[in-house]
This record gives sequence, structure tokens and C-alpha cells, in this order.
Amino acid sequence: MCISIESWIKNDLALRRYRRFKKDKVAVVSCFLLGLFFFFSLTAEFWANNKPHFVKYQGKIYAPLFFDYYPTVFGRNDLLVMDYRELELGPEDWAIWPLVQWNPYESNKYVESYPSAPSRSNWVGTDDRGRDVFARILYGFRYTMAYAIGSWLLTYLIGVMIGSLMGYFGGWFDLIFSRVIEVIETMPRLIILITMISIFEPSLPMLIGFTVIFDWTMISAYMRGQFLSLRRREFVEAAKAIGAGHTRVMFKHILPNALTPIVTFAPFTIAANVSALAVLDFLGLGLRPPTPSWGELLVQAQKYFTTAEWLVWAPSLVLLVTLTLLINIGLAIRDAYDAQA
Repeated sequence: MCISIESWIKNDLALRRYRRFKKDKVAVVSCFLLGLFFFFSLTAEFWANNKPHFVKYQGKIYAPLFFDYYPTVFGRNDLLVMDYRELELGPEDWAIWPLVQWNPYESNKYVESYPSAPSRSNWVGTDDRGRDVFARILYGFRYTMAYAIGSWLLTYLIGVMIGSLMGYFGGWFDLIFSRVIEVIETMPRLIILITMISIFEPSLPMLIGFTVIFDWTMISAYMRGQFLSLRRREFVEAAKAIGAGHTRVMFKHILPNALTPIVTFAPFTIAANVSALAVLDFLGLGLRPPTPSWGELLVQAQKYFTTAEWLVWAPSLVLLVTLTLLINIGLAIRDAYDAQA
């Protein structure tokens, strides 16, 4: 895998940075673990669900995980939605279940009280509504990373574009957007967010859009500085002398030499977004229940920390591990770029 990646990298400087990054074993392990987290969360339906993968019933094979069947198919006329746990299997029948037989929205009606302690049925216990904590953490990872990475991508896309134009053209364009940035940075973000939530139903796209509106100013300032320092360099003047247009000069010659802030800040920005969503959910300003959310589990931990300690350590541990992995990757990338500066 490493050999194939190196064969894809044509730039000698980028190859040296990649090799230095690869020497950092902590960062490599962090990348591997984070990749595992992504894999298991994006395929969470295969590992935590209340539907079996396949069922053989009365000589026929069904795939409830992939297709919906009416309860009447299994001889149940008293149900609107099939509960496969109550399906009576004959001697020749069988079912292949996921490792965790709960989805993140379903309450466990077989326990005496909510929240219930970790057990063979619920590995990390249940929350105050009887929902499996492990399933909610697993599914919650995809929402957390969708917000963190989505906000990062759009923030950097807008910030890089505006910052590059400010630094390259300067003049009135730079002056106008500098004033826009100052206005945005002085706005009371929390008050505006509370107002928006009182008007609109909070959703993942809305939270991403809100974050992008206020966060693009940071990276734009760095890109402005990079373009201001590079636009008068010899290679830029040479490109202009042979007839290269503004677009080619900006994106072919200057931008590749101004990528350091983008690459080195990216893991730390994603980590900050992970924390931000957890805080918003904890304050009740983020994703609305019953969406699986680490912050919502931490709210329950505050209520039941003396009687349900698993609600404290489970979301806290996964949040701590995720942030640690991202920071390890960010530090290794920063060191690789600093060494080749």
C-alpha cells in the first residue's frame, strides 16, 4: 500500500514529506485506527441493527437487513412492523444476526429500568430511554464526522478562494473583504445560533452552514498572507511574462506553494469541529433527538453520573480517543512540513 501511494506522488517535496510522516509510527497507527472507526460507523447497519442479515424460515431465505417484509410473510397478523426477535424458528430455520441486535432508536423493553447497566444484551448499557449506548455511539460517529469534515471542507473552500483573491489582487477587493471579515468576527455567534434554532428546525446541513459562515475568515487570513508574499516572486513574474492568465498563475503556480496552512491546520480544524458539535449537542443547540449524538449522551451522563457511570465513560472515552487520533495526525503533518520548509 505504501509503495503504491509513493508511486502516485510525483512531486519530490511531497514525497519527502510523506516519507517523514510515515516514519511517525504514532501517526500511522492513528490513521489506521481512525480508518477503522470510519469503516465500522459507515457500515454500522451490518454491526448494530434489530434486523438479521439473513433468515431461513419455512424453507425460504429472506434478507431483512436489505429488504422490508410485511409481518404477514412470517405469519404475524398482530404486528405492523416485524419484530424478528419474536420470530419462532423451527428446527430447520436459522437467522444470522449482527453483533449488536439493536438499532440506535429502539428501546430495550426486556430490562427492568432505564438506564440499565451493561449486560450481554447491551454491551455498554442503555440510556434513559432504553436505547443501546454502543449502537448510539457507533451511529453517532458518522454524524459527528459528517459535521466535522463537511464544515472543514466548505470552510476551507470558501476561505481559500476569498483569501487567495484578496492576496493576489489586493486593492479594493482586499479592502472590502477585510471589512467583511471584521464584521463577521465581531458578530455574537451564540446569540445568532439561538435565534436561528428558534426559527428553523436544527439539522446537520443547517449547523454546517452556520459554522461555515463564521469560520471561513480564519483560513482566508492565512491564504491572504501566503498570496501577498508569493505574488511578487520570480516564478510568478516568469509565468506572467510567458502569457499565463490570472487563473493559471493563482492555481497552477501560487496555490501549490501556499498549501502549508491548509494541510497543517486541517486535522486540528476537524478535531475542533468534533468538539464543537459535542458542545452544541450538550447545550441543546445541536442535532435534535432522537438523532444519535455523543453530546446528548453526555447530557444524560450529567443527570445519572451517580447511578449510570457507563453514560459518563462511554461517550467521554470515544470523544477523547477520536480527538487524540486527529491531534496525533495533525502533529505529524506539521512536523513533516516544518522539516521540509
